[in-house]
Amino acid sequence: MAEAAARRRGRGGGGAARRAERSAISFETAKYIERNIPDFEVLNDEALEIIEANAETVLEEIGVNFVNNPSALALWREAGAEVQGERVHIPRGLARKLCSTAPQSYTQHARNPARSVEVGGRNLVLAPVYGPPFVRDTLGGRRYATIADFEKFVKLAYMSKWLHHSGGTVCEPTDIPVNKRHLDMLLAHMTLSDKPYMGSVTEPSRAQDSVDMSAILFGEDFVRDNTVMTSLININSPLTFDDVMMGSLEVYARNNQAAIISPFIVGGAMAPVSVAGTLTQVLAEVMAGIAYSQLVRPGAPVIFGAFVASIDMNSGAPTFGTPEAAHITYGAGQLARRMGLPYRSAGSFCGSKLPDAQAAYETSNSLNMGLLSGVNFMLHACGWLEGGLVSSFEKFVMDADQLGTLHHLARGVEMDENAQAMDAIREVGPGGHYLGCAHTQLNFKNAFWKSQLLDYKPFETWEEEGGRDTQALAAARVDKMIADYQRPELDPAIEEALRDYVARRKDAMPDAFM
Repeated sequence: MAEAAARRRGRGGGGAARRAERSAISFETAKYIERNIPDFEVLNDEALEIIEANAETVLEEIGVNFVNNPSALALWREAGAEVQGERVHIPRGLARKLCSTAPQSYTQHARNPARSVEVGGRNLVLAPVYGPPFVRDTLGGRRYATIADFEKFVKLAYMSKWLHHSGGTVCEPTDIPVNKRHLDMLLAHMTLSDKPYMGSVTEPSRAQDSVDMSAILFGEDFVRDNTVMTSLININSPLTFDDVMMGSLEVYARNNQAAIISPFIVGGAMAPVSVAGTLTQVLAEVMAGIAYSQLVRPGAPVIFGAFVASIDMNSGAPTFGTPEAAHITYGAGQLARRMGLPYRSAGSFCGSKLPDAQAAYETSNSLNMGLLSGVNFMLHACGWLEGGLVSSFEKFVMDADQLGTLHHLARGVEMDENAQAMDAIREVGPGGHYLGCAHTQLNFKNAFWKSQLLDYKPFETWEEEGGRDTQALAAARVDKMIADYQRPELDPAIEEALRDYVARRKDAMPDAFM
């Protein structure tokens, strides 16, 4: 029977096979981006040296606050800094010297080794939106997020070809107590996906839970010797390091797990309105944070982070996709490269309330500046809406589709014999066309990037199919991806151990919603 079916397929030609190939469920994930294009630089050497000198002045003369953290103050004092109360004054050159032990790149291992990522160098790793308390879709509108929403986003991230990372708090599941929800989020990342993930940073004990659960998933020895998490440590700009984030950083650094040291900059509110002034503060804050990670454990993997937005001076609302944010992002990339550190910035940023034209314009600006600025780890690469208050299901798949353009742009222009296409030009000659020539037949499958979402049909066909706009197409794609989702295999004993850990930790503490 099987042989007869094979013969029938063989006689049927390639049409049926191509149709089957197009309709087959695919779980392919593209490898992280390896850039073959130059970085865009907006600052000359003189400007960079001025910013670096000014940042050293900030650290020495103004100093930084380490709040409610006596052990951090003791480490700084021992390292040679002047400590006055909770203010740390760092002598010129000390922070940069401490930062020099941080690695230029590192591997974040996934439980599926084929999905591990290299962070640093010419690479770009794309991770989804992080942190919104609300979600939005076409059916339910804007609402508080639940764990069911969270799990749905994890599945979409797993199914998205151009997304390399499962992320962290893709949305905040408000139906679970604050002190316990990190356990359910980690469990979802670990069981519903086999891509890399982020750990919890909202309290040091939750960071330790992240390490302990990772030890169950990967094995204690493996986690001790390898990096399996990249987590986000935000600085309370301007120039303040709180005990919660620093406590989480200490847990990750001690355990050789990676941390993004990232100021949270809204120009005009948390930093100066000028590009040079903001870059000075960003560099000072990043150097202090990374230096502290190296005081905890020399060689701990870290990323130079820069979250950047400007402000609407009329409403006070943050704005995205602006020229000033681009200049800061490009400049911070130059500063990160001069320090020899991986760089995090950019994302699918927008201030729009809906996945509309405003969202598309601002997101496009932000994604492209991320590619050109040399970003190595892009958090918020898809799904961001309403200034980061909302994770949108439709925008998630819209953005994730467009991440494919970043992959293709980053490849640069090929110049081998096939790319030169001289045989095709000779074959077609004046007045002909290239549709049937040998070169086109050889290359047509992979010649052009193809959207899996956008509509290029003739008007009549589009109208017959309901005249759907991009948001409607995205809603349909969300439904299809969730319907096609198949959970990656996981050793039942490991999953049982993870669920047992979560149950025991939950039973050990009362619910807290604050």
